[in-house]
Amino acid sequence: MTVKNETMLLLAAAVITSGLFGGGAWWLSQQFAGAPTGRSSQSPQDTGGTGVNVAAQVETLAEVAGVPVGTFRYGGSTTFAPIRAIADPHIATVWPKFQLVYVDPITGTPGSGKGIEMLLANQLTFSQSSRSLKPKEQDAAQAKGFSLQEIPVAIDGIAIAVNPTLTVPGITIAQLRDIYTGKITNWQQVGGPNLSITPYSRDPKDGGTVEFFIEQVLENEPLGNTVEIVHSTTPGLQKVSQNPGGIYYASAPELVPQCTVKPLPLGRVTGEWVAPYQAPLVPPEDCPQQRNRLNISAFQQATYPITRNIFVIVKQDGRQDEQAGIAYANLLLSQQGQQLIEEAGFVALGASR
Repeated sequence: MTVKNETMLLLAAAVITSGLFGGGAWWLSQQFAGAPTGRSSQSPQDTGGTGVNVAAQVETLAEVAGVPVGTFRYGGSTTFAPIRAIADPHIATVWPKFQLVYVDPITGTPGSGKGIEMLLANQLTFSQSSRSLKPKEQDAAQAKGFSLQEIPVAIDGIAIAVNPTLTVPGITIAQLRDIYTGKITNWQQVGGPNLSITPYSRDPKDGGTVEFFIEQVLENEPLGNTVEIVHSTTPGLQKVSQNPGGIYYASAPELVPQCTVKPLPLGRVTGEWVAPYQAPLVPPEDCPQQRNRLNISAFQQATYPITRNIFVIVKQDGRQDEQAGIAYANLLLSQQGQQLIEEAGFVALGASR
């Protein structure tokens, strides 16, 4: 602990023990971003020693403690884009001196792995990831004198898109694996029409969703020779909408509300299908007036076969970067933050606790 931090703690202790609440409030207002004051339910036992509010949620963004002043660079997972669009403007309104700047990579495409790489290179304050940290990433951090922490902030799932004309009630995880490793090449092999399958995927180097899919669904088998690589989810969905035999996977909030493709139910065994959407399925002709919505209970209870947490990745270095990353995670974990995450189309962690 630095001398400066020790001095700050001694000052805070003196304020509390002497009962100078007015002076304490003034001092805190000089350290942090000057949001509307409110009683915080956070305490050392709530944070589990990490500063992360894991046991008791504060209600509003304004009640989150420890939000620093400054400009903080972040980036990473494309899965987080809806959260950045919905939640971050609210954070900026409540905490205007906690200034967040999204940073694209200098080379390559944005993604979880690229964001962690940029964090390790001191190009970011904290990063966002749709997959867990890898041992080699922790090793790289240790070599630089710090560690990385992953803080889950929402529940997501991988949804499967097919053409709306395809007549298949669902497929198993094993069948999905065989499609993407090239063992199943015709929809007739899974109870559908005599139609060639064209699987689409983003490049495995481009994002956490692809890495998660290969590790968890394909069990680390490589993508088969039948897979066509697309740059991002938008062209992937466009190709499926134009190809009756196409199939693509993506984060469920990105895929389920789409009008031009059909989310396909999955099962661990044949016939026990679980849809990523709330039944009944909205047909394309009724969209966008109506859109399919996430099957929230299936994601919360993990009855849908491919669910995952998404994370804020924090640099544990005892400096302001760590404080900023933890503050951002706690803002998303507040009750208001979790509501904003739901508005962004994800499943709130708080709803399942």
